[in-house]
Amino acid sequence: MGISLDTGNILLIGSILLFGSILAGKAGSRFGIPALLLFLGVGMIFGSDGLGIQFNSPAFAQFIGMMALSVILFSGGMDTSYQEIKPVLGQGIVLATLGVLLTTCITGFFIYLITDELLLMESFLLAAVMSSTDSASVFSILRSKRQGLKQRLRPLLELESGSNDPMAYMLTILLIQVINTGDVSIWGAVWMFLMQMSIGAVSGFLLGHLAIRIINKINIDNRSMYGILLIAFTFFIFSITDLIKGNGYLAVYIAGLVVGNHKIVFKRSMMTFFDGFAWLFQIVMFLTLGLLVNPSELIDWKVAGLGLLVGVFMIIFARPVTVFLCLAPFRGLTFKGRTYVSWVGLRGAVPIIFATYPLLNGIPHARMMFNVVFFITIVSLVIQGTTVSWVAKLLGLATEEKTEAFGMDLPEKVKSALSEIDVQPVLLTNGDRLRDLTLPDNTLVVMIKRGETYFVPKGATKLDVGDKLLVISDNDEQLQKEYRSLGIINPVGPSNS
Repeated sequence: MGISLDTGNILLIGSILLFGSILAGKAGSRFGIPALLLFLGVGMIFGSDGLGIQFNSPAFAQFIGMMALSVILFSGGMDTSYQEIKPVLGQGIVLATLGVLLTTCITGFFIYLITDELLLMESFLLAAVMSSTDSASVFSILRSKRQGLKQRLRPLLELESGSNDPMAYMLTILLIQVINTGDVSIWGAVWMFLMQMSIGAVSGFLLGHLAIRIINKINIDNRSMYGILLIAFTFFIFSITDLIKGNGYLAVYIAGLVVGNHKIVFKRSMMTFFDGFAWLFQIVMFLTLGLLVNPSELIDWKVAGLGLLVGVFMIIFARPVTVFLCLAPFRGLTFKGRTYVSWVGLRGAVPIIFATYPLLNGIPHARMMFNVVFFITIVSLVIQGTTVSWVAKLLGLATEEKTEAFGMDLPEKVKSALSEIDVQPVLLTNGDRLRDLTLPDNTLVVMIKRGETYFVPKGATKLDVGDKLLVISDNDEQLQKEYRSLGIINPVGPSNS
């Protein structure tokens, strides 16, 4: 007996779904299972083939996905340092554009060769839907596992996943038009792509700066309202960019980069609030997509067989070939680095959301395409998502990610900067007392963390290797030079930059 989603029980069912997702995520983390895969599983368990919740609205799922991706991409942009992605900007852009196109072509031909049901353009459409790596999956898995990576691999992977959705979206819409009308202008498609990308990039940059200016000048008495203001800006940036024919997904990602790399009031509290809001939307999005699918359709051989073949083909052939071709002109990445980028080609919510477009446009075999994409997403999360850390260690690319020991922030009006450093043997070469450290004028060590103990130091305080120092300075440039002279390459912070 099915359970209908009416106003009388939607809050009850929704809360139970959230409880179930959180508990599943907590249990799954012990076994290295991606939380997002478990969120999908919870949705499927509660769906029509499970406990009987009746949900069959691709349009509503698409709307939820659009909202969720806006928040996730903005949050991902805020958490990304421009200084980190600057060295890999060219590589990321090539992977996000040419890489998506190559993946579509290679995978599309493979699908056409192994199936009799789909025509050539339909095969390419199925490939285009799956052609982008998923920002929600990449952001959440790398960050939840606190996976540090050598060779600037993490910013490259996050940049690619955060910026390759526009290309996949354009190819999906273009191929739907070709199938429905039988005709399309190549130059018109190129022009549409350039316009969407250009308008999206400019809109995100300008509106991101507008958000900074308003947030810093509005002076709201209730500081809790700043996080809500930032959410309003996120949806505004996406919708206004889409209204002027730009790509909203690219716009919100760039706007997030702009906001996250500038000084704004209450930045830390807003980022904490926004991170929680992004996780809420990820859960809701994956639950909704899980409810939308019928698991009994996934185990049909036509779906499962095609999904398994295409999923494995993308993992072991299409993605590696694409990555090695796209990164061939770039130096700085070793063979192992390129191999790791090839492996972390995670599929997730974005392909499933894009798979709703053929459903809503009456494309032949659209339901089968949706189920195949869903199956491939599960394959990708199971095979690739569970082995992100293991493969990094296997290839010798894993590093320990530095985390903030103090988690402090300064108001915008305070021009000083905070940073954290670990005490290493090189710091103690001139003595092991705090007064023996060489620091610029107007720079103080204001707190020390030793183990789980925090205390305010004096000049005579003895320093131990492994201590974490909270440093405040009003001459951040000179402080960074001093760090480099002492052999400190990557201090955590400054948090007010």
